[in-house]
Amino acid sequence: MPNSELMPIGFFAQRTGLTSSALRFYADSGLLPPAEIDPVSGYRYYGADQVARATALRRLREIAMPLADIEAVLGSGADEASRLLDEHVSRVVEDAAAAHRKAAVIKSALGKASGLPITALKGPVLADAVEQVLTATAHEPGMPVLAGLRVEATHDAITLTATDRYRLSTRTLVPAEPPAQTWAGTVNGDELRAAVAEIRRSALVRLEAVPHGIWLRVADREDRHCRLLTEEFPDYRLMLASLGEITTRTTVSKELLLRALEEHPGERLALHIASHGVNVVSEDDEDDKHTHHPLPATTTGHPLRISFELTTLYPAVSTAIGPEVMLDLRGDDQPVTIRSAARGDLTTLAMPIKSARTA
Repeated sequence: MPNSELMPIGFFAQRTGLTSSALRFYADSGLLPPAEIDPVSGYRYYGADQVARATALRRLREIAMPLADIEAVLGSGADEASRLLDEHVSRVVEDAAAAHRKAAVIKSALGKASGLPITALKGPVLADAVEQVLTATAHEPGMPVLAGLRVEATHDAITLTATDRYRLSTRTLVPAEPPAQTWAGTVNGDELRAAVAEIRRSALVRLEAVPHGIWLRVADREDRHCRLLTEEFPDYRLMLASLGEITTRTTVSKELLLRALEEHPGERLALHIASHGVNVVSEDDEDDKHTHHPLPATTTGHPLRISFELTTLYPAVSTAIGPEVMLDLRGDDQPVTIRSAARGDLTTLAMPIKSARTA
């Protein structure tokens, strides 16, 4: 290759985002040898066809991939390289989680302050409740509290609450032991979600508050620590207290409603609620021309047509407890309350969208 088609190491470094010292290191390790070395001056030159490999090498090092794994990735086809990348990321995540747990233990020891016992809950019950309520969380830039789960302990109950501004889910649990005292905090949702499997396999889980976090204490298993979020949780009690009067109530099979939502082709839909049943129709079908046979339902109050995003309504229905769900409606522009027809300890509010008829 003529020298005119080669790049000196400094120019190649600028093209690829790698430093000259890094290029020398990768050359010595055999990952990226130069295309040519001047036998007199020792200057290293690289070809344009090496830019892609150098760029990929830099990106792999940015995610802390070891050199041996990088060599395997660069020498593999797309499918095998993807598998190796997934394995590496999984190891990084696991190592980070382990480091976080160890750091929590160290901080607790440094503080030399005993935790504050909150309450004890049955592990499987707590795990189910956490999974149900966490469906209403969201990762919003600038609003980390929306990814958290609010835990509130009173003298006779534990309440879990989450909201993404379009849904609000809350579930009340009866503790296995009366709470020692009142307590409230917003727990990191991702860390709590990661602890669910461990919680589910524990007959009893004791909640213990420490500065900046809570401990989930379990017998014969590793205790789990979850951080507390410092941002103020939305005043959901004020929102619940300000809800308008219920004008329509309908009870429908959870299975049938979910099936209708799954089969609906659009991202938006409308519920047409009448005395004869509930129908899932297209949100932009102004005359309900494509109305199917309505789902059997027990309805009281005024007929109503209300529109939703599928991503808002479906999880609110799917997490309801029991074979039937009850929908309490207050108009086509007000939140709908969704809960079990038989049990009220899990309640979800879902926000409708503006109907195409009035848009």
